[in-house]
Amino acid sequence: MIRFLCVSAFVILFLVFSIPLLIIEEVIGKFNPDLKSRSSQAIIKWAFGVCVLLSGARVDFTGTENIPKEGAFLYVSNHRSYFDIVLTYLRFPRPTGYVAKLEMIKYPLLSNWMKNIHCLFLDRKNIKEGMKMISEGTEKIRSGISVCIFPEGTRGSHPDELLPFHEGSLRMAIKAKCPIVPICICNSSAIWEDHLPFIRKAHVIIEFGTPIYPDTLSKEDRKFLGARVREHIQEMYQKNRALI
Repeated sequence: MIRFLCVSAFVILFLVFSIPLLIIEEVIGKFNPDLKSRSSQAIIKWAFGVCVLLSGARVDFTGTENIPKEGAFLYVSNHRSYFDIVLTYLRFPRPTGYVAKLEMIKYPLLSNWMKNIHCLFLDRKNIKEGMKMISEGTEKIRSGISVCIFPEGTRGSHPDELLPFHEGSLRMAIKAKCPIVPICICNSSAIWEDHLPFIRKAHVIIEFGTPIYPDTLSKEDRKFLGARVREHIQEMYQKNRALI
């Protein structure tokens, strides 16, 4: 319970005391949007690093050499925990936004920082708004901002299998003609979700897979791109589960 209280207290204090930073970032953004993007990324990386430290989690990152050195792309990951965002963001080398559920926009301060790091908000009940979000994500990638999605649509709980991937969520990569970087997260639910409300020490493995280039695939493979990426992540997941 002590870890939960420490992480919760830090998050609340960070959001409250970061209000002046939000104001400064807003001013910076009016004159230099790129500087705002990079400074917001650095601030959130620091805050997420503190959260991981307080949680006691040990995280092994592998395959970081597979992250393209230039350009923007689409990260595609399985989803096990709220900590998935906290953990993966630590290894993103350049500004990257997440696709988050629309409900998150209701939380003041938190949503401000999410917007600052280019998060997109998905209304899962409105197909038209979902298509609009895909277009917005495509434009972000074309402008040099990477996007990370969790195409299972919700946190998976089965110990061995990933949930089916929503094919439409990967259309950003096809439309932007950018690489897909698969991410496999293994055992992150052991930090919190497996024993709510307690936060406990856990060993987490996060692997970045070999990039997939949709424009090199056949029309049939692009049609079922989600299934192809899921299969790739599933293989990494089974391999890494044996190491936990």
